[in-house]
Amino acid sequence: MSIPDSIKQIVRERAKFVCEYCHSPERLSASRFTLDHLIPVSLGGSDDVDNLALACRRCNERRYNFVEAIDPQSQEVVPIFNPRKQYWSEHFVWTNNSTEIKGITAVGRATCDRFDLNDLRYPQEDSIRATRFFWIQTGLHPPDGDLCEV
Repeated sequence: MSIPDSIKQIVRERAKFVCEYCHSPERLSASRFTLDHLIPVSLGGSDDVDNLALACRRCNERRYNFVEAIDPQSQEVVPIFNPRKQYWSEHFVWTNNSTEIKGITAVGRATCDRFDLNDLRYPQEDSIRATRFFWIQTGLHPPDGDLCEV
């Protein structure tokens, strides 16, 4: 059973058309973003609007069905960032001239690591960081309201 278009639109508008994890803008994507189940269906989650987040394909695929991740600083297992219960700016800031997301809490660090939000395993020119740099040059990044590290 698929999620009705009306619910998809509610989720997209609520997210202000950005991925709720990496804050990439949907309007710059070649395809619409996906809906992510905060509690995956495989773990008993529902299609209820409160269990859905807007996610770019990259974040959705890297999240898979994980609900927890390891904080690389403390080595503790913590919940992954939940945009229905938490505020992005309380867990993340933009750094490196707004091309990298930095986790500032255990949840933020674990989410950054689980999702590899900065493509740190790839050279700069082959990563999301290069794309963000382009978005900055066009005035489309970072999203309004996001905090940037000085």
